[in-house]
Amino acid sequence: MIKKFLLGLFICYSSFASAETIKTDVLVIGGTASGAAAAIQSARSKVKTLWVMQGKGVDIGKFPDLPDDIVDKLPKSNGFIVPISEIAHSGIYGEFSSRVKAFYKNAPRYDTAATAQLKFEKFTCEAILKGIADTVKNLTIKVNAAITGVKKDGNGWEVNMLLNGKSSVIKAKVLVDATKNLDMVTLAGVTIPSPFYPNINNTGNLYRTSISIADYATSPPHSDMEYYLHYQYGVPLKYAIVNNSDNFLVTSSVTALYNVFYIPIQISVGQGVGCIAAYCAFFKTTTKDLKPRLIQQELLDFKGLLLPFTDINPDDKYIRAVQQIGATGLLKGKYKGNDLLFMPDEVVTTAEIKPVLTEIYSRAFLWFDKEKPG
Repeated sequence: MIKKFLLGLFICYSSFASAETIKTDVLVIGGTASGAAAAIQSARSKVKTLWVMQGKGVDIGKFPDLPDDIVDKLPKSNGFIVPISEIAHSGIYGEFSSRVKAFYKNAPRYDTAATAQLKFEKFTCEAILKGIADTVKNLTIKVNAAITGVKKDGNGWEVNMLLNGKSSVIKAKVLVDATKNLDMVTLAGVTIPSPFYPNINNTGNLYRTSISIADYATSPPHSDMEYYLHYQYGVPLKYAIVNNSDNFLVTSSVTALYNVFYIPIQISVGQGVGCIAAYCAFFKTTTKDLKPRLIQQELLDFKGLLLPFTDINPDDKYIRAVQQIGATGLLKGKYKGNDLLFMPDEVVTTAEIKPVLTEIYSRAFLWFDKEKPG
């Protein structure tokens, strides 16, 4: 009995002693499109990033279940699948969509126009995302990993992983759960943010902290493959943060629908989460002490967008200024149908700017009352 006990103890000790310890600034777990974007952005923001996938590689999800009459209308001859969400081609999603169109430019009947709906095959999408990641400095990628434990480690996190039969311990300043089913949230026993439900009336000030643009679908595509858009909106920073644990971020509190129709949203949200993670690691701080304006500046530096003003071209030379003033709330823009419009040629009225200025400057109302600007 004693010999067996000692043998078991020796095996356990040997396993522990041989476990590799990996230190990184940001650890992104999950081979989703949002995971790819979060890892790419974090590394591009000049922090050491490790991207771990539990499968063989990137998995963007399944093609959603649709009625037979709709499936029959899909362009099977080219093998394309059609995302119903079409976010402005900016940031990492813009880079991704450009590569998709370049790949298919010689395919029969493939429309490469900037306004064309993006079409691609599942494996092509996955290969392009992996291809972008492979070119990024500061980014290490590991696949076929089995995560066996997640626990707090000071302000950071310690993750136990089996890779090719060998044990590894990853110590990360920031952990991003980009898995389809929030597997890391379950292992860590933390509580995710409440799901984000966009508000077309822009009530409250959360839109000022937006770290991504997105749109909301009220139904799947109908027979002519158009998309029922509800409206477009910005995603507030708080919905990426786990409240009861420092430096734990998630990418799926906006949409947990991991299928190809939501690829643009996943990539856009993932890029924003990558900016938050990099901020915490770079400034050696925690998610309790975030400065949204600095995070937004980083996103804008990498051509991401904060608010989806559809009447301003992402390539416009003033796009950054428009995004920044929209995020202050001074000029919110207005909805027309499903679109959020900045209306750059409209006259700015007192009624539009007075609420924000009086909120910021307690005595601003005195100036308005005296000057009575039109």
